[in-house]
Amino acid sequence: MAFSLRRRRRPSAERSAALLAYPLLGMGVLHFAAPAPFDTLVPPWIPGEARFWTYASGVAELAVGTAVAVPRTRRLGATAAVGLFLAVFPANVQMAWDWRHRPWPWQAVALGRLPLQYPMVTHALRVRADS
Repeated sequence: MAFSLRRRRRPSAERSAALLAYPLLGMGVLHFAAPAPFDTLVPPWIPGEARFWTYASGVAELAVGTAVAVPRTRRLGATAAVGLFLAVFPANVQMAWDWRHRPWPWQAVALGRLPLQYPMVTHALRVRADS
């Protein structure tokens, strides 16, 4: 087996952007198609109705996903994706807290979402840099 000092090839900029845009678009649609599960993730200390925040975050995901998908707005969209991922982090914390008494596989899912924000943010920053 040969050893190489060459860097591992990253996906193309287009593919990398698609890997950011399409999940955002899919989740944005899901916020409208099945809003009830998202309502439960809205922290109770956030003012207003949970459904409002579910729809607002769905609109944000659709807007950011669209901006990332379009090359002309990709840099702005990737920057917005970083902000979006940071903005929804409290919902992930709320989910981990609310699911603390569920069976351990569900707890693992809820806790596992927390560190996943880091690679999502770094991926968005990479897409931004490549745009």
